Amino acid sequence: MRNLHYVHAIRSFALLGLMSWLVACAVNPVTGQRELGFISEREEIQLGQQHYGPMQQSEGGLFKVDPELSAYVNEVGQRLAAEADRDLPYEFVVLNNSVPNAWALPGGKIAINRGLLIEMGSEAELAAVLGHEIVHSAARHGAQNMERGMLLQGALLATAIAASSSEYAGAIVGGAAVGAQLISQRYGREAEREADYYGTRYMARAGYDPQAAVSLQETFVRLSNAREPGWLEGLFASHPPSSERVQNNRELVAELRRDGFSGGELGEERYRERLAFLAENSEAYAAFDEAHTLARQDRMDDAMREAERAIRLLPEEARFHGLRGDIFLNQSAYQEAVESYDNALMRDSEFFNYYLGRGLAHSRMGNRARAQEDLQASVNLLPTAMAMNELGNLSLAQNDRNQAKQYFQQAASAPGSIGEQATVAFVRLDMADNPGEYLRSRLTVGDQGRLLVQVVNESPVAIRSARIDVEVAVGGRTATRQLSLSSLASGQSRVLDTGVNLPAEAELSEVRGSTRVRDVRVD
Repeated sequence: MRNLHYVHAIRSFALLGLMSWLVACAVNPVTGQRELGFISEREEIQLGQQHYGPMQQSEGGLFKVDPELSAYVNEVGQRLAAEADRDLPYEFVVLNNSVPNAWALPGGKIAINRGLLIEMGSEAELAAVLGHEIVHSAARHGAQNMERGMLLQGALLATAIAASSSEYAGAIVGGAAVGAQLISQRYGREAEREADYYGTRYMARAGYDPQAAVSLQETFVRLSNAREPGWLEGLFASHPPSSERVQNNRELVAELRRDGFSGGELGEERYRERLAFLAENSEAYAAFDEAHTLARQDRMDDAMREAERAIRLLPEEARFHGLRGDIFLNQSAYQEAVESYDNALMRDSEFFNYYLGRGLAHSRMGNRARAQEDLQASVNLLPTAMAMNELGNLSLAQNDRNQAKQYFQQAASAPGSIGEQATVAFVRLDMADNPGEYLRSRLTVGDQGRLLVQVVNESPVAIRSARIDVEVAVGGRTATRQLSLSSLASGQSRVLDTGVNLPAEAELSEVRGSTRVRDVRVD
């Protein structure tokens, strides 16, 4: 009977392994190669849809002041998507960001910054960029990176999402942090080669001159060698150019020419016409970029001068008014900050930072209801540590400790000073509810059989006072003690005397006892 059970177990295990192999192995729709595929197409699409909006927010928001440009980029993108080897719900948007960059999420969600658009000279070059990003989605490059992470960590995708660049990337909290990792990931050499190869084929099939893919990569290599700062923090961080990629593209163009793809559109004049708004307002956006740089250097008066110059040149651009609000907020000019954010929201009511800044200004002025409303609006668009931390402070001021703990706990996941502040705030509240999680206590034996309690402060905050309840049973006798603890800094330990002596020759293993920490007060 035992052998039959063993055989049955082996067969069940083999069947389970076969089923897992069948589920995990799939054919890549672009390359035709067999590969692991734990993430289904449905999950890919859901993943892209879930993170598309928050990632647009984290990268400057949609470029709304010239809606015709966004429509044009989407038109070119859809023309290429029609030639892709995989049918996905492709979307293409332009982001209001000066950094030259483009990215793709799983499921066909693609974005390109206005900072990259102004660096290109033809529609065909735009097609080369968008075709490249289409392949990253179609060939499952982002999903593959997640699957490799799943294999390495031994975790499922759902667990990774539940547990869980740009000037805001370090402040994103919650599930949105997964999206930030997806758009900032650096693809491997083979993934970049595939994106160049198949993306160039897509643009040729769509009627564009594939030679533009060569000229584009040549420009990228030149800018990379010059170590242009904007490029290094943007496109080149995740899509490093190389002479090898230029040569590969040249060989592919020659192959396409032999296959009959002669000529093709460049669309230089059409591209210049569609980029006319950005070209005409380049001085305004240059002033905006300079204001940003000056603000990061804490030269607020100079930054304000450049921001106001940008507003004079292009008053309908919401980002300029938002930056003016940020500078006023930094200078503690809260009413002026609110007015600037109001002007930004009149022009674009769907960018999180304007709500965040206005909420912080209202909070500083004591307008708690208005602050809470704005901060929650910002979180709905993009959850950030700054908003969560401030919402925690507002909840605490209303004596809603449980809500405050939830906000502080979410903010604590972010790196940097705000995450550290939120961690301390959370621990200060949680310490009262779960003191044993932070003050570890254990029984030990000192000289001459004296029973002691060692207490370690594992929290990031100093303890002002606490009570330690001790109950011990040894040699048929039971004793209880209440010990007082005072002034224990973070990371320090102290030994307290229980006043109980062990009988002669008694061992600690013979002692049945417990300790409980209560009534903790923190500095």
